[in-house]
Amino acid sequence: MTISARRIRQPALISINGVGSTPLAWAGPYFGPGSAEFSLQVLRDCDGLLMGRHTYEIFARQWPGAPGEYAAALNRVRKYVFSSTLKLAEWSHTTVVRGDVSSAVASMKSHPGRDLLMYGHGRLGQSLLEAGLVDELTLNVVPVFADGEPLFRPGTVPGAWELYDVGPGADPGLATLTYRPRLAAQQVARPPTRARPRR
Repeated sequence: MTISARRIRQPALISINGVGSTPLAWAGPYFGPGSAEFSLQVLRDCDGLLMGRHTYEIFARQWPGAPGEYAAALNRVRKYVFSSTLKLAEWSHTTVVRGDVSSAVASMKSHPGRDLLMYGHGRLGQSLLEAGLVDELTLNVVPVFADGEPLFRPGTVPGAWELYDVGPGADPGLATLTYRPRLAAQQVARPPTRARPRR
């Protein structure tokens, strides 16, 4: 796999025991101003947001009409919801995508534009990983043991990834690990690893 001009980037919150579900229940105390600014910048760097129906319904209840820069950017960005059952998406700038997920996303990547961002990691995220369509995976590790579903569910097709960047997270206690598929990572220059903060 090679990194296309338009990449699929997936950020995810994950506990130290690998849980990725319901992060609001366990990541909240560590999500401070630094993380908020980081999330805003990542969103601004992209011009499309991919999500499944479950993530869409959570976001569509929370963000329309919410105050702040992040909410404004989220409401403004083009959103693509992959669902065979959702009849109508009322959130602004949202398109419902039906049919073959891999073909639809591959077509999006072939068009000119900035990177595409994927939120949530349910069936959609796993499908895109297995299809080799995710170009960058950023794990924001939260220093808690959490109870819930693992971020990567049983049945994920094995694949080799390379650590592209590692460093402290945007807020105290967090660590950020960025991975790229091994073949893709060999074709880009790796940035210098950031020094670990002294404790």
